[in-house]
Amino acid sequence: MRDLFEKCYAFNRDQEAIELGFYPYFKAIQDLKGTHVTVNGKDLIMVGSNNYLGLTTHPRVKQAALDALVKFGTSCSGSRFLNGTLELHERLESTLADFMGKQSAQVFSTGFQTNQGVIAPLISRTDTIIIDRLVHASILEGVRLAFGKVRRFRHNDVESLRKNLEASSDSSGILVIVDGVYSMEGDLATLPEIVAVSKEFGARIMVDDAHGIGVLGPNGAGVLEHFGLTDQVDLVMGTFSKSLASLGGFIAGDTKVINYIKHHSRALIFSAAMPPSAVAAVQAAVEVIQTEPEIRKNLWRNTKFLMDEIVGLGFETGPTQTPIVPMIVGDDARTALFWKLLFDEGLFTNCVISPGVPPGSQRIRMCLMATHTIEDLEKVVEICGRIGKQIGIIS
Repeated sequence: MRDLFEKCYAFNRDQEAIELGFYPYFKAIQDLKGTHVTVNGKDLIMVGSNNYLGLTTHPRVKQAALDALVKFGTSCSGSRFLNGTLELHERLESTLADFMGKQSAQVFSTGFQTNQGVIAPLISRTDTIIIDRLVHASILEGVRLAFGKVRRFRHNDVESLRKNLEASSDSSGILVIVDGVYSMEGDLATLPEIVAVSKEFGARIMVDDAHGIGVLGPNGAGVLEHFGLTDQVDLVMGTFSKSLASLGGFIAGDTKVINYIKHHSRALIFSAAMPPSAVAAVQAAVEVIQTEPEIRKNLWRNTKFLMDEIVGLGFETGPTQTPIVPMIVGDDARTALFWKLLFDEGLFTNCVISPGVPPGSQRIRMCLMATHTIEDLEKVVEICGRIGKQIGIIS
């Protein structure tokens, strides 16, 4: 019999990269000041965070978290189902439902857990789930836990979706799931076309809008509001660890559907509730989004500036339409080298290699914040351009 841990003892890719100085993951941040961080005593510009609106350091958000900590303590010490529901949770769920234009919402303790906890209880053995090939890993895990049949369509390819819908005509029910914003590409789901063809076949539609909420739409409510499809999409999922400056996630939809999920989701029933400070931070973040639209304007100003400059230098950025700015390199080793040199020059970016993205599309992923200064971004451009030319990524 083979030792179960044999693969663990044989794994050494991380140590090899660490010894060579090219290991880009689990970087311990010693100090976090919004757009700047300290790592190993060195100041770096943070262009790898999903903190799009910079609300993790907003005074109203920090004060709300502190007030909740003082009033309720550090933990709910139980699941929402039993002893872990606070009035803070219910108030936030009401706020989120109104913000997203839905009847009801349910919060979960993490965003990853939200997709796990929503998909599985909705799908029976005679149902089919149809997903875009590039959906987030948490959706894949939720799908894996479900008992139904799974089909995948080519990214944003409506004809490929149609073929999968036609092939699923014998299913009891169909759930189509897409991301609103694809986190590695930065592009949007072709939602109007996806919704139209899904409705032709009577399929229900779920959108994971983790990277769209707070960023897109006239009021910051995300990709559904951006496309005017709030009433056409059945379920919208969001996370609190991006624009909403906290930790956790939620699902919003019709009251009957949300009520079913909250009574059948093992991920919800058997997990401890979101801690009070995290809940209060989200509540305050939503209120800031609704009352301070200039923050979102700053984010898009910064996005336009950096995109114009990075594209002007000759970097390939793919189909991005959002504050996610990829610089596509196309090779694991050169991507790691690019990351290392950027890091050494004072930029904290994300190194994304396969299987995180398909081979040939390995990249450095940057994300903009509303709180970046133009001076910071000018420095980002200068460093990226100089290093990109140095190692031959741009000419």
